[in-house]
Order: sequence, then C-alpha cells, then structure tokens
Amino acid sequence: MVASTTSKEALLSEAEILAMPEDDYMNPAQLEFFRVRLAKMRDELLENAASTGANLRENELVADPADRATVEEEHALELRVRDRERKLIKKIEEALERIAEGEYGWCEETGDPIGIGRLLARPTATLSIDAQERRERTQKLYGE
Repeated sequence: MVASTTSKEALLSEAEILAMPEDDYMNPAQLEFFRVRLAKMRDELLENAASTGANLRENELVADPADRATVEEEHALELRVRDRERKLIKKIEEALERIAEGEYGWCEETGDPIGIGRLLARPTATLSIDAQERRERTQKLYGE
C-alpha cells in the first residue's frame, strides 16, 4: 500500500503502525491513518453506487426472454451488492464518528483495545476479538 498524504504530513504505513508500542495505542497518527482509510473506503463505495445507478438506468431492450432474464438477474445481484455496500457505508460513517469523538479502537462492550491488527483487517470493528467471539457463541446458542 502506498501511503497517501494529508496536507504536508505523510501518513504512517501499516507496518509502522503495527510496530508502535502498545502504550501508544490510538495516538493521533494512528487515528489519522484510520480516518483516511475509512474516508477512502466510503468514497470508493459511493462511486460504485453512482455507477450502479447509471447502469440500472440504462434501459436495455432485450427481445429474447432468456437474455432478458439474465439481465434482470445481473441487476438483482448488483442491487444486493449495493445494499451490502450501503450498510458498510453506514458502519464507516459510525467509525468516523467514533474517531471524531475519541472512541475509535476501543471495544464497545469491554472498553479494551480492539487491536491494530484487527482494525487493519476490519476498520469498522466495534468489538475486540474476545467480545466478538462471545457474541457469536451467544447468537449460536440462542439463535439470535
């Protein structure tokens, strides 16, 4: 990944963030790294949504019923993907709010650090791995 810049200050790389000591968790440089990453993810998803809208507005006149069914199935699949992306955009916005409020990176259930590695893999995470596993076990047990 190429580090982008904000104003004149270069963002840290993933390796630099992972190499930081634990007691330096969620320092301003790390928060800025995740803020930029989340904003970029959101912007890419919004671009995808705009192109989907344009694609769906193109009325394809297809005479053959089999071809028409294929086009409709492709549109349905694209809409499902965009619905997932819409939900992800909401999670990204919530993560950006947590950054602004100084709550990003901390488990909403336990208050413990979520961990840099987990946040790099899933920047919208709100639970530590332990809390997430407990929640999944509970959901499996009670079918929630």
